[in-house]
Amino acid sequence: MDVAAPPETVFDVVSEPYLGKTPHAMADKLRVLERGSDLVLAAHFTKVSRGLTATTIETVRFERPERISFRLVRGPVPHLLETFRLRGGAGGTSFEYHGELGTDLWGPGQWWGERVARVWEGAVALSLNDIKAESERRAQRSSG
Repeated sequence: MDVAAPPETVFDVVSEPYLGKTPHAMADKLRVLERGSDLVLAAHFTKVSRGLTATTIETVRFERPERISFRLVRGPVPHLLETFRLRGGAGGTSFEYHGELGTDLWGPGQWWGERVARVWEGAVALSLNDIKAESERRAQRSSG
């Protein structure tokens, strides 16, 4: 997706809840368990259905200003990697998302992975929309 904000702004929007103080408004979505200067261990909470929330534990690595990587440590599937790549350009940032989900247990694992992927993709889409909106809001505020 294209974001009308500089890569540094987009990077800050994504990294602040992890590397700084997590906003109270995000308490039902994120809890940082261990915080370093460029790597955190975080619990992510995703509403799966009414009354049901999935918890994943992930490492999140920050490589300012162009890359943020997520690696699943504990969750509903054995393998999950996500990467955000940020590239500056005319008028803002090109934001590239890549996700990889792996399963085991052959047919049953594939069946389960397809269900997890649907929820995961929906959660990622909502997060990306929020990142874009907040980054563009900050860029507009700083230029106006």
